[in-house]
Amino acid sequence: MAVAFTRVAHPYRDTDVIDARAPRFNQVVVGSIALMAVITGYWPLLALLALQLGIGLTLGRRWCLPCVAYFELIQPRFGEGPLEDSRPPRFANKIGFSVLSGASLAYLLGQPLMGGALGLLVACLALLAATTGFCVGCWIYKLAAPVIGVHLRHLEPDAICIECATDKSAGC
Repeated sequence: MAVAFTRVAHPYRDTDVIDARAPRFNQVVVGSIALMAVITGYWPLLALLALQLGIGLTLGRRWCLPCVAYFELIQPRFGEGPLEDSRPPRFANKIGFSVLSGASLAYLLGQPLMGGALGLLVACLALLAATTGFCVGCWIYKLAAPVIGVHLRHLEPDAICIECATDKSAGC
């Protein structure tokens, strides 16, 4: 039985914010598949993960299979979680894409030890983030943001405009 709820932020249009549980779901998927690829030695799974992250980063959440699964199957049943700035998880996905691409390339070039190490790195960091909430890629973004002149958005539940899902202080 689905829980009736109203979304504050549309999952595909309001890309400045994200349900905080969505990145964790994505981390479970990426970490589990990457770990399975390394354990079984079936490295094309790493390439598929890199491809999926790349497609999601360039074309948006609607094309990210774990995102669609979360927003269409899980979120309607459990409701929308707290909203957060989407830039740190997006940056973490870029790092994951780069490392998974490197792992796939290493396997293609006949360096299975390097490919496996990079795949295991992604698996460990993704599963760490999924289980503890500590996302290394997000943490790197948050440390680097002030240095490069980016201001982080701190979102409070009542600070989000329901009509446009943006920060009320910025105006609609």
